[in-house]
Amino acid sequence: MANDISELIDTSNPEVRDYLSLIRLQVLTPLSVLINIVTVLICTFVVNPSIGRVTAQHPTSISPNIAVVAIYVLVLYVGQIGYCILLVLARKEDTKKALVKAVGHPLVFANWLMAFWAIAWVMQWFLVSTVLLGILLLMLIYSNLALLVYHPPTKDRPLDTLLIHAPLRFFLVLPLVLMFPNALFVTLGLTYDPAHPEQYSMHPWSGFGVVFGANLIAWLVVLTRRDIVLTVAGTWICAAIWSARPKPVPVYVTVIIFTVLHPLGLFCALVHHHFMSKRRSRQNGDIALPPDAEEGHAPAYASHHQQYEQERAAREQRLQSSGAREIDPDQIFGSG
Repeated sequence: MANDISELIDTSNPEVRDYLSLIRLQVLTPLSVLINIVTVLICTFVVNPSIGRVTAQHPTSISPNIAVVAIYVLVLYVGQIGYCILLVLARKEDTKKALVKAVGHPLVFANWLMAFWAIAWVMQWFLVSTVLLGILLLMLIYSNLALLVYHPPTKDRPLDTLLIHAPLRFFLVLPLVLMFPNALFVTLGLTYDPAHPEQYSMHPWSGFGVVFGANLIAWLVVLTRRDIVLTVAGTWICAAIWSARPKPVPVYVTVIIFTVLHPLGLFCALVHHHFMSKRRSRQNGDIALPPDAEEGHAPAYASHHQQYEQERAAREQRLQSSGAREIDPDQIFGSG
């Protein structure tokens, strides 16, 4: 039976392959999101020690406020559910191509990796969790780059921006700025004893390097691309870090500054883009020249000439069909 079906379907056709890939993603992606959600919920509320408890037992210079991160993850899951709905209901070819060719299976793998990370984290397999987060980060970087390069967000498809680009960008920021560096610090022993909170200032510069470097890159992207999603995500993660006290001064000051810089940079970028657009439109209007008179008459002349030729051809056809012959005046009166 399977052989008969494979013979009926031409898998060498690219359109057929894309259709089959879409069907697979419509099954695998919601399943991976469900596995991710259920696993994280179990590791948060059922297992002891939970994700939050393990994080609190191994504080680092960038340890976040668990409640703030939990709300972030909740918003991320809502965005992924919207992505799955769009994946099932998509009708536009451009949307389908973005779902299949740009995002595709890396998002499925990313959800599975996050579920495995939750298990490894509560089991306190920190090296394994760090490796899983590193692979997760690579998957999300690939998907986001593919989206930006081959299927950039446009005003013509707002749902694609809201349900494809936004969840993928939101998902990327979490491990890039927070989860992977924090797990790496725990693996490398860059922690302090929670029973001695006065040791919180240990290893301040490693945390400073991470938060400064990651937020600087995000801020530059916000300035150049006017990225609202990245602004919200970056500001949110900064707030999650500085709201968990105590923090080393270099880390605390840096995240406070970028909490202000991210929205301020977006505002300045939008204002600059608005005024530059108006300036370019005025410049284009000033140098625009009126069309040449001859160029204006040329289309009319061409139209009349074409009409004349059509009438002449029709007249000759009528004469030929009636057996008559068109009289040439030169043959009667001579040529001079």
